[in-house]
Amino acid sequence: MREVWPGEPYPLGATWDGVGTSFTLFSEVAERVELCLFDDDGREERVDLPEVDGFVWHGYLPGVMPGQRYGYRVHGPYEPSQGHRCNPAKLLLDPYAKAVEGELVWDEALFSYRFTDPAARNDYDSAPFMPKNVVINPFFDWGTDRPPRTPYHQTVIYEAHVRGLTMRHPAVPEEQRGTYAGLAHPAVVDHLLDLGATAVELMPVHQFVPEHALVARGLTNYWGYNTIGFFAPHNGYAAGGRRGQQVLEFKAMVKALHEANIEVILDVVYNHTAEGDHMGPTLCFRGIDNAAYYRLHDGDRRYHLDYTGCGNSLNVRSPHALQLIMDSLRYWVLEMHVDGFRFDLAAALARELHDVDRLSAFFDLIQQDPVISQVKLIAEPWDVGPGGYQVGNFPPLWTEWNGKYRDVVRDFWRGSGSALPEFASRLTGSADLYATSGRRPVASINFVTAHDGFTLTDLVSYERKHNEANGENNRDGTDDNRSWNCGAEGPVEDPAIVRLRRRQRRNFLATLFISQGVPMLVAGDEIGRTQGGNNNAYCQDNEVSWIDWSLARTEGDLLDFVRALSALRREHPVFQRRRFFRGRVAPDGARDIVWLTPAGAEMSAGDWHTGYAKSLTVFLNGDAITEPGPRGERIVDDSFLLLINGHHEDMAFTLPGAQYGAAWRTVLDTADEVVSAEPYSDEPWPPEAVVRVTGRSMQILRCPRA
Repeated sequence: MREVWPGEPYPLGATWDGVGTSFTLFSEVAERVELCLFDDDGREERVDLPEVDGFVWHGYLPGVMPGQRYGYRVHGPYEPSQGHRCNPAKLLLDPYAKAVEGELVWDEALFSYRFTDPAARNDYDSAPFMPKNVVINPFFDWGTDRPPRTPYHQTVIYEAHVRGLTMRHPAVPEEQRGTYAGLAHPAVVDHLLDLGATAVELMPVHQFVPEHALVARGLTNYWGYNTIGFFAPHNGYAAGGRRGQQVLEFKAMVKALHEANIEVILDVVYNHTAEGDHMGPTLCFRGIDNAAYYRLHDGDRRYHLDYTGCGNSLNVRSPHALQLIMDSLRYWVLEMHVDGFRFDLAAALARELHDVDRLSAFFDLIQQDPVISQVKLIAEPWDVGPGGYQVGNFPPLWTEWNGKYRDVVRDFWRGSGSALPEFASRLTGSADLYATSGRRPVASINFVTAHDGFTLTDLVSYERKHNEANGENNRDGTDDNRSWNCGAEGPVEDPAIVRLRRRQRRNFLATLFISQGVPMLVAGDEIGRTQGGNNNAYCQDNEVSWIDWSLARTEGDLLDFVRALSALRREHPVFQRRRFFRGRVAPDGARDIVWLTPAGAEMSAGDWHTGYAKSLTVFLNGDAITEPGPRGERIVDDSFLLLINGHHEDMAFTLPGAQYGAAWRTVLDTADEVVSAEPYSDEPWPPEAVVRVTGRSMQILRCPRA
């Protein structure tokens, strides 16, 4: 008989102390909890957890060391109509497990019902088909690791997928491709630094499993938005095969990126889990305490409320589910040293009853937490439930993926309707969304493309999605792409269309980097990555999604353009403002921003909706920056003119008078195929000069401060 001590109810999970391991599991409905230990041959030993305090079952096993595989079996009520689905025939993962070994093998035994009779309980043993938890050694030599703590206004985010970023990188050793170690490779880090990226936003790295339906079609969940372990780094991204190796590799990756002064932001999915709806498998939470972890229908508790489109919603009204989220967030900051989080479908976390509530318990906990409140918090501010689109409505600590920015920037450059007034608002930080709640321009995470949707190259090459490879008859993915193929669908050889597409890509990138707020660039857009028109490549773990690094040679001009834009933003505070533009005359007579017609006159109210409504000049006054520097000093910069021509024809722009600047030099022109090696070396334009701006292009002019 294995020796079992009572142990303590906290911390939750499996905790090794150098001598043995404490095992704890929350379940309010359990009548008995068995800890299941597995040896190298898969033989199972069951041990009852002897104590329960505050619904936490616990025990301590001397001699159990790191590398031990385990799971749980929970005895309790199986009453689906009451929301209870305990079944000791189902091996369950530990919600607090720090590592998971193995993959899920889809079998009927994973389900709580018989396929031939869904009303009949299924008592087949699921253990042979389940991955197992692993006890880890938590110790790691962090050395002098410190969080970069890059201020938001200086942040440039690079959204990437661990696997897709490195699978085809020629400088990364083959055995490291697609892994945490591969992402930490010097060649990848150097590329991030070359782009001026200050943070990588990693698509989900919490342990996830592919859906049964995908596996049946010969596909998988590549993106990873199907979490089953909120504390465990995904084991499929580890280069080494040793148990718990993924934890060490993840920490080493973070340490390497921090040494390069690059932050690590995790895309986290706390809104739902991989167990799906009531017909889904029993892998973890459902068999432990279904009603505590999931939102259930009040009228019939067999069914889950679904605000996510994924079958279930985590029960953020439950203190234990909230504790799980907060404990997970703190673990990733304190133990894994990450620098922030992007919350997938964050509106679902703020639903107290049915409506999204800015005063929800989730926001309260974040606000008062001394750890989580100090890292970067990025919301995807919508879900699929009623009233779920909440752009601009998150609390002051939060930043948001600004979906309105994406939409109007796409609309403007494709020439759609009267987008100019809103385009101007998005360009200057979206004060209409954030200023009234006391937030700043950096509340807006600006993006034109993201992992979900067309790549930048596909945005200018396709007007329709082409998702046939996903096996859903092209029904999946959004139809609201706001894209324009520039005259033909897909790849073309017509030189005029090719030139226009390349110019459109530069227009989008230039807009992104000169906008107030925080720019987010999607991995591969800087070298023209394409998915062949697939706007929902969530199940494509192949060349469709992996970055083709050979494009860095053929698309070198685009890469140079992104480097130049990033440097321009980094070197000039006028593009990194911490406060909104005022637009009005200051006591010294200066204005920080002035809107001008292409004729050089100040825009009137009527001008925003006239024939000039697709073109304008923007004056950014580097001598009228209102916020102070870090030591209270006055910040000054050069001044800039943005000559923006959204018309399809070339236009003559008249520069404003001498009061705006004595001489203007072209810094960047999106009509140029090649970035000048000396962008300030051209002859200056005098006041009131006439500058021809190519149709659908932008010029950035600079006036050095006297």
